[in-house]
Amino acid sequence: MRAFWVTIAMCWALWAVPAQAVDAEGGDQPSDATLYTGMSVIDGTGSPMQTGMAILVKNGRIMEVGPSAELAAKVASDAKLVDASGWYALPGLIDTHVHMATVPNLAQARALMRRYIYSGITSVRDMAGDMRMLAELARESRLQKIPAPDLYYAALMAGPSFFKDPRPGSAAEGEIAGQVPWMQAITPETDMTEAVTLARGTWATGIKIYANLPGTEVRRIVSEAKKHGIKTWAHSMVFPATPGEVVGAGVDVISHVCRLAWELTEEKPGEYHHSIALPYDTLDPADDRLKVLYAKIKAQGTVLDATLWLYSHLEERRKNQPARKAGPAICPPDFAAKLTSFAHEQGVEISTGTDVVLPAEASHPALFDELETLVASAGLTPLEVIRAATLNGARVVGLEDDRGTLEAGKRADIMFVSKNPVEDIKNLRAVVMTVKGGKAYPRADYVPITKEDLAN
Repeated sequence: MRAFWVTIAMCWALWAVPAQAVDAEGGDQPSDATLYTGMSVIDGTGSPMQTGMAILVKNGRIMEVGPSAELAAKVASDAKLVDASGWYALPGLIDTHVHMATVPNLAQARALMRRYIYSGITSVRDMAGDMRMLAELARESRLQKIPAPDLYYAALMAGPSFFKDPRPGSAAEGEIAGQVPWMQAITPETDMTEAVTLARGTWATGIKIYANLPGTEVRRIVSEAKKHGIKTWAHSMVFPATPGEVVGAGVDVISHVCRLAWELTEEKPGEYHHSIALPYDTLDPADDRLKVLYAKIKAQGTVLDATLWLYSHLEERRKNQPARKAGPAICPPDFAAKLTSFAHEQGVEISTGTDVVLPAEASHPALFDELETLVASAGLTPLEVIRAATLNGARVVGLEDDRGTLEAGKRADIMFVSKNPVEDIKNLRAVVMTVKGGKAYPRADYVPITKEDLAN
């Protein structure tokens, strides 16, 4: 059976079309020019906002960004003009930690993706699920067959004991979890070239290094992945591999800021489980050992997918849903915020992931809660948070040369809001329109999610 999957993976890897080529040739790309005029531009780099600006879009890409008067004089008379006076334009947002197919349900996923795109989110990174469904969602989203952000997903690798968890069983239904290309059990005997070829053949953008692996195996995965040109995305503590070992392996992204605190403890559990607790009240979130770790993260360009708001969300759930009360492993939100703040002070680049799906009645996805928490609790400025949600998000999925900032040559992924997010990050919720690859999704056209959508 494994030989069968290897053959399929190698064929798929040869035929898979790069994301940029799909974006350029597929979908309902407009062929004419559109000039958005009169707005303020926040370009995603962290630079100050510019007023009285215009953006020229043609064939799904940004042709020019400049003062409105200058661009208006340049465009052809038949160009479509959109008066964006009073609006604020910024790059499309990116959620770097979602789960669309842990328990695969295509109708639910499409409904959630619809909420993302009409909220200004133009790309998401799925952190492991049923690849069979994720591949279809990725195709639909990148070709703009459905209203959705572009979806990029992970193939998961973990120690064999992890696959006793029911979640991978759901995501590999009909097959054996740990023995499929998108969810592989790794041991010292694993042929890593074969394993990475299998992962790459699923058209995954990255390999998620999840749990129950020693540092030697993490390093083997990363080393082989680099040869194949595929990203490595890891939990910050892989059990027993420590944060220092994970970072030292050279991963591209680490997730969940609180697990960095394991760098401060003597005892390192050999396997991950939800009840593992740390004595947070005895730990210093600005410990010198973390300073050394952050210096390594910064030096090699690893991005921290902090998921900061997740800890507040779990704490709130403890209070409001006693029946679902989480175990002692939940990290105190204040401690998580201090860890994130210290990482940011040390120059670590942060991306904006959520790891949470909000209920049907929520008007916006959880990404907005993450952005607001990074400002309110971790002390980032709105401009820094916008950079985290745009340019840094594009770096996470390896597309920083194609999107993540508003500049000539990049794909036209633009979020328009009616209130100034530099004054208050909460103003990002005032979405008036999303543009993805040149195609407009006015917020007024959004059909809210129903409970029936999520029950299908």
